[in-house]
Amino acid sequence: MRHTIRGRSIIGVAGLSVSALVLAGCAGAGGNEALSEEELLTEINECVGTYEGETVEIYTTIIEPESTLFEESFVDFEECTGIDIEWNGSQEFEAQIAVRVEGGTAPDLAIFPQPGLLAAFPDDLVAASPALESSVDTNYTADWKTYGTVDGTFYAAPLGANLKSFVWYSPKTFADNGWDIPTTWDELLALSDEIAASDYDGTAWCAGFGSGDATGWPGTDWMEDLMLRFQSAEVYDQWSGQADERLPFNAPEVAEVIGEAGKILKNPDYVGDVASIATTSFSEGGAGIVDGSCAMHRQASFLGGILVGDYGATVVGPDATDVEGGISTFYFPGVSADQTPALGGGEFVGAFSDAPATQIVQYYLTTPEWNNAKAALGGWFSANLGLDTANVADPVNKVGVEILQNATTFRFDASDVMPAEVGAGSFWREMTAWVAEDKSDQDVLDAIEATWPAS
Repeated sequence: MRHTIRGRSIIGVAGLSVSALVLAGCAGAGGNEALSEEELLTEINECVGTYEGETVEIYTTIIEPESTLFEESFVDFEECTGIDIEWNGSQEFEAQIAVRVEGGTAPDLAIFPQPGLLAAFPDDLVAASPALESSVDTNYTADWKTYGTVDGTFYAAPLGANLKSFVWYSPKTFADNGWDIPTTWDELLALSDEIAASDYDGTAWCAGFGSGDATGWPGTDWMEDLMLRFQSAEVYDQWSGQADERLPFNAPEVAEVIGEAGKILKNPDYVGDVASIATTSFSEGGAGIVDGSCAMHRQASFLGGILVGDYGATVVGPDATDVEGGISTFYFPGVSADQTPALGGGEFVGAFSDAPATQIVQYYLTTPEWNNAKAALGGWFSANLGLDTANVADPVNKVGVEILQNATTFRFDASDVMPAEVGAGSFWREMTAWVAEDKSDQDVLDAIEATWPAS
């Protein structure tokens, strides 16, 4: 039973006023009236529980154990507003969201894990209200709003963020073996050679591309990080389809990059059985750095929470060299030590309903207040400019926030902004075939290029 809190504010008036709080302009199939500023302030700030008994479904890829902390972050909001947030996490999201929309059972809110998939639903999503747009303008850099925009219309607000330019490792394992953190790509390969030639009882690298219907996406992350290192940011934009002139997927620049990725991922001296990468989940692959069966694992910042929750790891700083099961990260190095591009990703919350309760929830998730409260629970961070690093206890996530807020060269995950049939389709499939079937570099790139939609 929910106990409504009276007289306590979730979001202070000052926090609300920065976002032009009139929820107006939501067209939506239902044609619901927009909430006035007074109604919104009363509901959220004075906790009158107007929406007691109403449910807002959030459909998402985020499942346990991560979903538990999301649900915890909503408790005060639910008690205050009376809204019951129904968190519906599914690893089949990418396949099922279109089925639900076409079948007339679209969720109230959907958390899209990539902008490319979001772009498939402009005729079904509700355009952002002036209040939501104002909040995003205030609390995020312009790039993030762009990723939630389709054909010039802003639909989806940013939620969580992740930084992908990380190599996970065990400080204790590195210290015990006398290994130094590499600062360049050549040093990283040299370290891999050193580990492979040593008497270390494990592999230099572990990797896993498995992720249910989304199997293959970890391979695309390798390509994206290396594209930012071996090619310019402008070439990266052309490759991802975000520039006026598109770089073909089978161009020489891309062939160079997949060749560099193969120096690690298709090297059995580094990874063991290459084909098994396709059937190993990304989280199982990362678990190797916890139990010592591998030395390094390239993965995004969100891996820490999974390894802590599922494999008993402890996230530590790089100086914690005496912690058994301790994990930390170092920056995935560039070609030179002074080349430090950042690759990131994130989710976007789009609405299929214009109901007042849905509008309130979507707006609330953009506020610094919710972002700070959610981050303080651990294992998560966002690109919200109001997020205070003091509320980010995880040492890896704290660094991630600082990088996101101060990055001079930052690019979004390319597969997330490519057309869905490529970014969440052929790119995933072909990277999987690359390791599972030893498909050649050129055949992989040619196959992906063939699926790019005609302009």
